[in-house]
Amino acid sequence: MTDKNILTIKHLKKSFGQHEVLKDIDLEVQNGEVLTIIGASGSGKSTLLRCLNLLEEPTNGQIIYEGKNILDDDFDRIQYRAKVGMVFQQFNLFNNLNVLDNCTVAQISVLKKDKESAEKIALKQLERVGMGPYVKAKPAQLSGGQKQRVAIARSLSMSPNLMLFDEPTSALDPEMVDGILDIMKDLAHTGLTMILVTHEMGFARDVSDHVVFMDNGVIAEKGTAEQIFGQPENPRTQEFLKRYLNRI
Repeated sequence: MTDKNILTIKHLKKSFGQHEVLKDIDLEVQNGEVLTIIGASGSGKSTLLRCLNLLEEPTNGQIIYEGKNILDDDFDRIQYRAKVGMVFQQFNLFNNLNVLDNCTVAQISVLKKDKESAEKIALKQLERVGMGPYVKAKPAQLSGGQKQRVAIARSLSMSPNLMLFDEPTSALDPEMVDGILDIMKDLAHTGLTMILVTHEMGFARDVSDHVVFMDNGVIAEKGTAEQIFGQPENPRTQEFLKRYLNRI
């Protein structure tokens, strides 16, 4: 089974001071799957994602990637981060760089690509997300939806084998949301492994292979999209989804 998993998470915990945000998380993520994490605000979803990307240091547990625990002292975190793309709520672009440079800087500094190769890859990904005409623009000149498209292109330019999305549409105006979801839907069909945290339940139901419902720092329920959205067993999952089901 493990050879099919890109990530295996065992007994993962994260505390901030006395506050335990993640409590004994066990999760397997298979190669090529789309896994969506849902749950109320404060349930630990974003913290889990940030632990997977090592933006937060877990308090305890293991995250096994390609047979190695990424929390071991001798693990090469820089190379791991190069293979794990992350798209944030607030875009996290470099405001002093134009669109093209935002998509080449990590390729050059981390992957050691030459400028010409990096630009070729970046242009391809910017075209893919509809941002080809904006390569010379600075982030301040772009709308929120355009910034998020650039952020996705930047991650894709690193040729990741895993993409993390932390509520990528939550900071966008409603009319921008569908465009970003369409890009993510296209990505989901390419075989790229994706872990999403989202409040877009219709989208989660349509694109996810598996869905995890988090509640108060634990995984309260997990299953296929059909199981979780069609016949959730946990009363907390049922209660959470009741608010959304009439919208999707």
